[in-house]
Amino acid sequence: MKLKITALSLILIFLLPISSYSQSMGMRPWKKDARCWRASELHLSPEQGTRLNLLQQTYLEETQLLRAQLVTKRIELRELLTNPAIKTESIRTKYLELVETQSKIEEKAIEYLVKVRSLLTHEQLTSWCPEQEFPLFQRMMPGHSPMGPMSPRKTLPPEE
Repeated sequence: MKLKITALSLILIFLLPISSYSQSMGMRPWKKDARCWRASELHLSPEQGTRLNLLQQTYLEETQLLRAQLVTKRIELRELLTNPAIKTESIRTKYLELVETQSKIEEKAIEYLVKVRSLLTHEQLTSWCPEQEFPLFQRMMPGHSPMGPMSPRKTLPPEE
């Protein structure tokens, strides 16, 4: 029992300073709340709305080919992983290609967010949550762990 209390106390000792530090730095939690909106939900002026639409269209056009390449590379990687004749080096090379493409998409996403940020007023910025702009963007933000392996499934009996 003493061990459990000691362990719990240590956990609290380490977590409380982190929580209070982030609050003292003015950081909002990376989650949806009443003050956290997408740029399109911030009561933009007509000019801001037009510029935002143009930025969105440009971003989608610039990343369309990269997103298609990413899907293709994921399919190719899957095929390599499931082929027993393929050498590990080929798998690693394909994975590096996939990561490079993913990095290019993330770079374009950051460029887009910086441009969106530049068209918002100071007041709008205080209510804007950039992670709301992209559904998958949350994985890139601090405090969110990358997706890990899925839970193991039951194995099927071998076919006869």
